[in-house]
Amino acid sequence: MLFAPDTEVALRSVVNLINTAANGEDSLATVEDLDAFLDAEGFSGSRTRTAAELRSVKRLRVELAALWSADEDTAAKAINKLLADAKALPQLVKHDQWDWHLHATTPEAPLADRMGTEAAMAIVDVIRSKEMERMRLCAAEDCDAVVLDLSRNRSKLYCDTGNCANRTHVAAYRARKAAEGD
Repeated sequence: MLFAPDTEVALRSVVNLINTAANGEDSLATVEDLDAFLDAEGFSGSRTRTAAELRSVKRLRVELAALWSADEDTAAKAINKLLADAKALPQLVKHDQWDWHLHATTPEAPLADRMGTEAAMAIVDVIRSKEMERMRLCAAEDCDAVVLDLSRNRSKLYCDTGNCANRTHVAAYRARKAAEGD
């Protein structure tokens, strides 16, 4: 394990949120889509289930996507803004199926503030650990999804949104075979 378990969960949620808009498709088109996403990610706390809440999460998604490929200084500024905007106050909590972990907002805080703060707190650990290179873009030429590389040897290149690794490897194989036939 590279980071604390709650940090890895939060980072994976950030990847999944950003990738809801990968490759020109928006899988957060409705409040129901947001409900399904939050259920899959295990988010708790209050919800308004309104179009305004959905828009705020989509704005957060754009901010996090920009942060994902930012340099360390730019990422730190963006994280500090997310934390300040949410009036973050880190607290150690234990609830539901989760053991001790950090929350920096109340369960009643707006959803986008809670999500942004959780993402920011996780990326704080990435920056402090000097591991920003683990946050990357998918290596497939036709994909704009993000990748979180938690592999020991830092070798993960492709996203989990589709068949990017397989498509790229098949294309390379076919190109080699075509070159051999010349």
